[in-house]
Amino acid sequence: MITQKYINQLSYQIIGAAMDVHRQIGPGLLESVYEECFIEELKMKNLQVIAQQKVPLIYRGKALKTELRLDVLVNYLIIVELKAVEVMIPLFKAQLLSYLKLSGKPKGLLINFNCENIREQMTSLVTENFAKLPKE
Repeated sequence: MITQKYINQLSYQIIGAAMDVHRQIGPGLLESVYEECFIEELKMKNLQVIAQQKVPLIYRGKALKTELRLDVLVNYLIIVELKAVEVMIPLFKAQLLSYLKLSGKPKGLLINFNCENIREQMTSLVTENFAKLPKE
C-alpha cells in the first residue's frame, strides 16, 4: 500500500541520489549531464526511473497535440524536475505544480544542480492526492 510515509522515504532516497551526483561532479555543467548521472544514481538504488515521460495535455476534455515531458518520474509516484541554473525563478515551481496537477502524481521535487548546496535550492511539493493517502 502506498502511504505518505513511503513517498517521503522515497523522496529521501531521491534527494540522496541528487546529493551524490552533486558531490561527484559539482556545479557548472549542463542539465542534460546531471539528468543522465542522476538517472544512473537512481538505478543504482534499484528505483524505477522513467526519463522524459510524456504527460498528455487535456483541455476541456480534449487531448491536445502539445506534449509535456517530465524530466524524471521515480517509481511512478514522484516527479523530479531538474535544473542547472544560476537563479531559481517562480516559473520553475509553477511548472512542477502544473505537471503534478496534469499527471495526478502525489509529490514533486525541483532540484537545482548549479549551486553550492542542493538542499538549500530544492523545493518539495505535495498535492491533494498526497494528502488523501494514509499516513502510515
